[in-house]
Amino acid sequence: MTITRRSFIKSTAIAGAAGAVGFPHIWIKDSGLAWAAGNEIKVGVLFSLTGTTAVVEKSLHNATLMAIDEINKAGGINGMKITPVVEDPASDPATFADKANKLVLNDRCVSVFGSYTSASRKAVLPVFEKRKNLYWYPTLYEGRECSKDVMYTGAVPNQQQKDFIPWLVKNHGKKFYLIGSNYIYPKEENNVCKILLQQLGGEVVGEEYVPLGHSEFGSVLNKFRETKPDVIFSTVVGDSVIALHKQYKAAGFTPDKMPMASLTTSEVEIAAMGGEYAAGHYTSAPYFMSHQSPENQKFVENYQKRYGKDAVTHFVSEPAYFQIYLFRQAVEKLGKGDITPINIRDAAGGLEIMAPQGRVKVDPDNLHCYLWPKIAQAQADGQFKVIEQSAEWVKPEPYWAYPGQSCTKDGLKGA
Repeated sequence: MTITRRSFIKSTAIAGAAGAVGFPHIWIKDSGLAWAAGNEIKVGVLFSLTGTTAVVEKSLHNATLMAIDEINKAGGINGMKITPVVEDPASDPATFADKANKLVLNDRCVSVFGSYTSASRKAVLPVFEKRKNLYWYPTLYEGRECSKDVMYTGAVPNQQQKDFIPWLVKNHGKKFYLIGSNYIYPKEENNVCKILLQQLGGEVVGEEYVPLGHSEFGSVLNKFRETKPDVIFSTVVGDSVIALHKQYKAAGFTPDKMPMASLTTSEVEIAAMGGEYAAGHYTSAPYFMSHQSPENQKFVENYQKRYGKDAVTHFVSEPAYFQIYLFRQAVEKLGKGDITPINIRDAAGGLEIMAPQGRVKVDPDNLHCYLWPKIAQAQADGQFKVIEQSAEWVKPEPYWAYPGQSCTKDGLKGA
């Protein structure tokens, strides 16, 4: 829409009047300035820089800002610079929701990039669905969600567990102990694990959840000793991962007899704990820093140049990085006149991009990404050795473990 002087003055007057009576965040319908003003596009960056999950989320924040800086240095998007508005939600879901409201209403960000835990994603979801804004979520997660206001660039269970659990059963045994942090993601992932184990004739010998930030695993380790599982399946997150691994080793356990198999332990947690505490354990993910490709070599080199030679990339920072480039492609398709969250979402459907892990694609129906599953073993140097990997990208199926349900363009289908 072309803004005339009269329509601009009228819109400004309405906004001013609304502010005077206590409604300072009114949107100016069809104003064009609501999303992109002048030569800038505002986006929110909502990752925890403090608190229990900051050990991981700082790297997502870093990867996001690096991608934004790279795009801006290359000329921006259609001549417009991306302006990041950074907030620290401090690892607290309620604060995530408050900060999301600010970014959408006060700052008028056309998209927000954020969250590590599913608890924080669930906390902000009502904000984006109510305001018809767009949230870009880079983290592997439990699936069973079908929102048209979220772009999901991390792995779902069929891209992590479908091959991982059968491989663990074949190579290590059928007795599993499930240990996770106490929120929705670990519980839902463990439900999927139990479904697969039942199909494979496996057995769950124990299941336990600890609070976020938990650091004392003595009683859990005693249960490991009593139940003697073949595999410890871990969905512990944040700095609790570091405590668990250190106390596991101090208790005399070894991965050759009782390995920990994780969906959440990456290079960044290993860097924090030391490679000797993770060596021999397993992780399933679409990306590892050791992956060999020209795109990944450039990603790692640029990241370490920016954040230090000891900085590590991992399977959550990588989608945090490539989703900014998906955003750029989507906005480029729109030109300057049609930049709205809904238009960006629609333009992103079906987009492909060469990411560090390989070529990825946004599924136009469920807004999740085609990714490249891998199984890897941690080494003493803090890196992972890939043992098995998918021969081709894998379609995202957020309701894969629940037959009869699927996420479509028209929303959730099935019971």
